[in-house]
Amino acid sequence: MTDWVFDFVHGDKDSKDLLGGKGANLAEMTRLGLPVPPGFTITTEACRAYLADGVEPSALRVQVTMALRRLENQLGRRLGDVVDPLLVSVRSGAKFSMPGMMETVLNVGLNDYSVAGLAEAANDERFAWDSYRRLLQMFGRTVLGVDPEVFDHAFSSLKDGRADTDLSADDLREAVQRFKDLIVEHADREFPQDPREQLDMSMRAVFDSWNTPRARIYRRRERIPHDLGTAVNVCAMVFGNLGETSGTGVCFTRDPASGRSGVYGDYLPNAQGEDVVAGIRTPLALDEFDKLDPTSSQQLRTAMRRLETHYRDLCDIEFTVERGKLWLLQTRVGKRTPAAAFRIAAQLVDEQLITLDEALSRVTGQQFVQLMFPQFDPKAPRELVTTGLAASPGAAAGRAVFDSAAAVEWAARGEPVILVRRETNPDDLEGMIAAAGVLTARGGKTSHAAVVARGMGRTCVCGAEELDVDPVARKARAGQLSFAEGDRIAIDGSTGAVFLGEVPVVDSPVSRYLAEGLEVALSEADDETAELVRAVDRLLTHADEVRRLKVRANADSGEDARRARALGAEGIGLCRTEHMFLGDRRGLIEKVILAETADERDTALSMLLPVQRADFLELLTEMAGLPVTIRLLDPPLHEFLPDRADLLVKVARAEERGESSAVDSKLLAAVERLHESNPMLGLRGVRLGLVVPGLFKLQVRAVAEATAELRANGVDARPEIMVPLVGSAMELHLIRQEIVEVVAEVAAEQGVELTFPIGTMIELPRAALTADRIAEEAEFFSFGTNDLTQTTWGFSRDDVEAAFFATYLDKGVFTVSPFETLDEIGVGQLIEIAVERGRGKRPDLHLGVCGEHGGDPVSVHFFHRVGLDYVSCSPFRVPVARLEAGRAAIGSVKG
Repeated sequence: MTDWVFDFVHGDKDSKDLLGGKGANLAEMTRLGLPVPPGFTITTEACRAYLADGVEPSALRVQVTMALRRLENQLGRRLGDVVDPLLVSVRSGAKFSMPGMMETVLNVGLNDYSVAGLAEAANDERFAWDSYRRLLQMFGRTVLGVDPEVFDHAFSSLKDGRADTDLSADDLREAVQRFKDLIVEHADREFPQDPREQLDMSMRAVFDSWNTPRARIYRRRERIPHDLGTAVNVCAMVFGNLGETSGTGVCFTRDPASGRSGVYGDYLPNAQGEDVVAGIRTPLALDEFDKLDPTSSQQLRTAMRRLETHYRDLCDIEFTVERGKLWLLQTRVGKRTPAAAFRIAAQLVDEQLITLDEALSRVTGQQFVQLMFPQFDPKAPRELVTTGLAASPGAAAGRAVFDSAAAVEWAARGEPVILVRRETNPDDLEGMIAAAGVLTARGGKTSHAAVVARGMGRTCVCGAEELDVDPVARKARAGQLSFAEGDRIAIDGSTGAVFLGEVPVVDSPVSRYLAEGLEVALSEADDETAELVRAVDRLLTHADEVRRLKVRANADSGEDARRARALGAEGIGLCRTEHMFLGDRRGLIEKVILAETADERDTALSMLLPVQRADFLELLTEMAGLPVTIRLLDPPLHEFLPDRADLLVKVARAEERGESSAVDSKLLAAVERLHESNPMLGLRGVRLGLVVPGLFKLQVRAVAEATAELRANGVDARPEIMVPLVGSAMELHLIRQEIVEVVAEVAAEQGVELTFPIGTMIELPRAALTADRIAEEAEFFSFGTNDLTQTTWGFSRDDVEAAFFATYLDKGVFTVSPFETLDEIGVGQLIEIAVERGRGKRPDLHLGVCGEHGGDPVSVHFFHRVGLDYVSCSPFRVPVARLEAGRAAIGSVKG
């Protein structure tokens, strides 16, 4: 029989696949002897079976009964008994942390009879009815699907402006009756009085929450597989709302926002856990907890240090104090901001808790990207509205919006927005994803807004208590200043400041370090910033020391090359020569296209020669001593001509006025001649070189002459010629002959020795499958993964991304766009085949990738694994690729 249920005394932190992250860590803390309320975990396998079959496995109910009996015997109480009842919490817990996305039901086991037993056992009637009210509210929303606004409105009406803690036992008894009536009205059934029925229904609701829209959206964003399922943790309730000697909180062993050493967290006296997460009351700092309950506070600090030492990382801990007794409800390796990730990794190395390799595995390219974003200029004038808690760093500016739907709508129009709420809840996820930043009036650093924003890398300011947010009127006020929906505001997640209007931005300290070096960046930095910059430098330097993959840049001009080299590029992996013919130079290509005789074409080409030669002189000079891969002209020629529809209208109107132009008519004829139904699969790449005589020869001559001149002047120019869109070895053979002939001619003319590596882009499935034949003509392959993805999937990227990618992502066809992260099981197999067959024919074949996947953190790990020699990406992504290439070399988890 399959084991579907495990007591907390079984399992450990390495059992996340089976027990989920929460269950595995509860088992680990129990094993360590820490004060964990007893309970049991229903496995992720049970969830997957339930979701597949629509019912739980037949043996699950029996195993839950046995685990429940063991729990009752251990505590000497029975679930839902009328005398001193055992109550349990039912919580989700997937392998990967999904804060705020899935469901929890507390106080399971309360009913119209056991509430009296709870009141007597606790000697607190108010507490018992408050607990029952909470169960009805959570059960009604989570299990029975009642709109939470229904309960919120009823409770607000009952409170009539009073705080929750001001309500009497009679008030809460009235709330219970109202909630029960609402359940009958909106769920069309009575609230179940049988404690076991409550437990079973709650368990199924947690299973079902795995596939809620917000959970799927979160997993899609975080690239968490949809088929993992969630475990269910059933834990004996302990209560933080039993008076002033009780409370609940969340703490971190280091600051998850900044990475500062020390103890950080929130504590709410006389409250349950959802009060902290929901942010309905702004909590106390842990320093205040020291004063309220020094004994429990010291026990907590001892446990925090022990857990951080055990996990060797920042730990996020949920705890409850029940009448002076400390209980730990959860721990996990805490989510953190990018700045905190780098600082903490370096700190732990200095404390000799982890190695440099482990530190490198603790940071990611995605975090690195966020550290390179601009920040607000501290010297610029600004109008301060209010200040809240700095929950997630960054500089975010945009138009204020007051609900999730508005955030999504405005962002879809291209408007950056700041989502402004009293407090966020899981239903705000889509708006938080769409927004540039999140601002809340309530909540602490461990509220839903703060935790989710940090996990997503969103800027967040929360707990701005002066801010009166009116979501109905869609406006907010603090003192004499106010703003409405659509007004521009800015939030600084590093200081908690909220500003009206535009605030100028400046380069981040990490960007200055990358562009100008460590000494310059440190000369302008305060102590905290200096610690961050040193941490980034330390880990990036280590990545450079351990990585095998070289990192090049895609660059088409001397300026791009200069920037790329400053950012650590070890060459240019893709120079797109067609970009050199845009703007004022477009007319030169027009002359080539419009030429009617060989002489006219040669004349037009000769005009291009000095222009191209100058381009290559600049590029090769900037990258002296490093390889520069120059791709011969690739896109369809019609892209250099006027738009066909515009030209038709222009010629027709001119003819109507009797003012027809021979040039325009000639252009129109050329456009008509070159018009293709699907130009990206038409006359482009190597086909251009074979069909338009002299075009590729011109470019090769320009490269050769520039190289000869530079080498004569002592500059170590290292060009490589790349032929695009090859599908047949014969295509490359014919073009290669031309290249060799031209280079030999220039060498003879200049009296120098010239040889260049000649290779091709692998961007067609046929090229990958016939790589052994193509390798006979090529000294290197560079995978053009953008076009290889298009031709493998049969997608036109520009057309399909807007048309149906959102639907494909929603339905699970994709977990991420194949143009963002390489499709390893499809496109990736073609690359592996090409690597194996190409190197089988030519063992010294040099292999790289020049599509933008070369800068994608996840894809870099794949390219390392299949044995490429380098990746090439846009200059901005070069540092990210360097970091990820290092992480790949030490076997870090990709991403």
